[in-house]
Amino acid sequence: MTEKTALHDSISARITEQGRITFADFMGACLYQPGLGYYTSPGRKVGAEGDFYTSITVHAAFGRVIAREITQMWRCMGMPAEFTLVECGAGNGRLACDIMDFLAGREPEMYRGLRLALVEREPSLEEAQRSMLAAHVERIAWLSPEEFASGRFSFSGCLYSNELIDALPVQRVLMTPEGLREIYVSLQEGELVEEIGELSTPAIAEQLKRSGAKLIPGQQAEVNLNGPAWLSAASRALRSGFVLTVDYGYPAEELYAPHRKRGTLLCYYRHQTEENPYIRLGLQDITAHVDFTSLIKQGEELGLQTAWFGEQYRFLMAAGIIEELEELERSSISDEEKLRLRLTLKKLIVPQGGMGDTFRILVQSKGIDKPRLLCQRRIGF
Repeated sequence: MTEKTALHDSISARITEQGRITFADFMGACLYQPGLGYYTSPGRKVGAEGDFYTSITVHAAFGRVIAREITQMWRCMGMPAEFTLVECGAGNGRLACDIMDFLAGREPEMYRGLRLALVEREPSLEEAQRSMLAAHVERIAWLSPEEFASGRFSFSGCLYSNELIDALPVQRVLMTPEGLREIYVSLQEGELVEEIGELSTPAIAEQLKRSGAKLIPGQQAEVNLNGPAWLSAASRALRSGFVLTVDYGYPAEELYAPHRKRGTLLCYYRHQTEENPYIRLGLQDITAHVDFTSLIKQGEELGLQTAWFGEQYRFLMAAGIIEELEELERSSISDEEKLRLRLTLKKLIVPQGGMGDTFRILVQSKGIDKPRLLCQRRIGF
C-alpha cells in the first residue's frame, strides 16, 4: 500500500483532475515539486547522514583532480585573462569548494580572472553554498535553471556537473509484440498504479533510434529526454570551452542490452536501494543510469566534439590522482592517517566494487582545436 505523504496527495489530485501522467512528470514531482520534492525539501541527502554517497563525499582529491584538468583546459584555451566555471546542481558546494581551493592555491594567475556560476534549482541551498565557499564568495554568481537556459547567459570556460543527468526525470517504456509503448502513472482506488499506453511524444522513439538501442519484447527501459535538452542549453550558453559530465551510466549498446529487462531505475533511501518508486514519495531519491551515447550524439549535432569518454578510474589515473597520492605520501601526517586516506581514495579508482567503473566521465569541447587534456594521457592499461 502506498505511503500517503503530502506529495502523494498532491500527485493523486493532479491525476484525478487531468488523467494519467507520464512517469517523467511523476518523477519530476517526486524530486522537484517546491517544498515537497526530494531535492526541494529540507534534509541532508548526501553522505553518511543522507541517502547515498557521491565521489565528492569520499575525499577532496576528486575535486582536486577535476581542478587539475580544468587548469589544463584553461591552458588549451590560451590561458585567457577571464575564465568562467559553471556547475549545474552544486548541492552544498563541496565540489566547487575543492576545485576553487585548489586553483586559488596552485594557479594564482588563472584564479585572478576566475568566476564561478552555480546553476541551482533549490534557492535554499544558496546559504549552504555561501558558507562552504566563503573564501571565494566574491567570485560567485547564482543562476536558476530557467536563467541558465534562457539564452541571456553566456560564458567561456568549463561547465561541469556531478550526478546531475541521472536525477533528471525520465520516460519509461516497454517493448511489446505490437511495438514500443510508454508506462504512465495512473490512480486506482486511491493507489498509484502503472498503465501502458501509446508514446506521449515521438521524441522517445527517435532518441532510442538515434542511440542505436534495440529493445526486445518484454524489456522495459528509461529514456531521458531532459539530458539532451539540458546539453542543448549548455551548448547555447558556452561560447568556447568544455563540458565535463560525471555520472553513472553506459553507452547505449550496454545500457539497453537484453539482460537489463527491467531497465535501471532505482531509488535510494538511507543508503538502501529500493526498486519501488511509488513509496515514500518525496522522501527517497529516484535515479536512472545515463545513456551517454545520446549525450555524445546530441553534442555532435550541437558542435560539441567528444574530447574524452571513459570510466572514472581511467580519468582520475590519467588526470592526477597519482600526483595526489604522491603528495599524500610526502605530507607530515601520521602513517596511520596515510593508510586510512589511501584506502579512502581507493574507492574512487577501484574498477570492481568501487566507484571506478560505475561512474563514467564525458568531456566535450567547443571552439578548441584538438585540445590536449590530461585525461588523454596513456596510463598503461
